[in-house]
Amino acid sequence: MERTFPSHQSKSELHGLTVVVETRRGDLYIGRCYDVVPEGVILLDADAHSGDSEDVSREEFLDRASRFGVWPKQPRVVIPRDEVATLKLLADL
Repeated sequence: MERTFPSHQSKSELHGLTVVVETRRGDLYIGRCYDVVPEGVILLDADAHSGDSEDVSREEFLDRASRFGVWPKQPRVVIPRDEVATLKLLADL
């Protein structure tokens, strides 16, 4: 019996990669990209940093994620396309 696996050809080229999404409000989301669709960017196993957060700086948040990985707090999040300012690979930071 031949096994078949689901095709990911219809997904974004970022599918499965860890990305950083910055919103126009200055919030950051880091997670595994599921897809980029007309409605926005879909992330799985994501964490977020609010632009007005006083707990940890933006730089510390990005540094921790690039050194140790993401501590998922949201199993799935959709960032609406009109709120996305930048979309980059975490590895490129």
